[in-house]
Amino acid sequence: MAEKLTKAELIEALKASQGLARDDIHECVDALLEELKRAMLSGKAIELRGFGTFEVRWRKGRARARNPKTGEIVSVAAHGVAAFRPGRELRKQAWVVKALSRHTS
Repeated sequence: MAEKLTKAELIEALKASQGLARDDIHECVDALLEELKRAMLSGKAIELRGFGTFEVRWRKGRARARNPKTGEIVSVAAHGVAAFRPGRELRKQAWVVKALSRHTS
């Protein structure tokens, strides 16, 4: 599993690279995430060129599904799921990272 980067660590990295106040960066990051969430929940896809697309995808409901934990048969209503689709540049760069990490293990 990949190592995690928290929002606090991201803010610290931006502070170090940009030389801005931590509170200003925190406010901008929170505002960006809220705007992304608001747009997605209103049915819009957010396309960030060179990075990827955030969107809500619709999943059909099923009358018979299985709870993997208990094995119980349950019905599942149609619902939305948050999804991220990486852009071409990110996919290409990630492909190389994956190949490098396998050779170093």
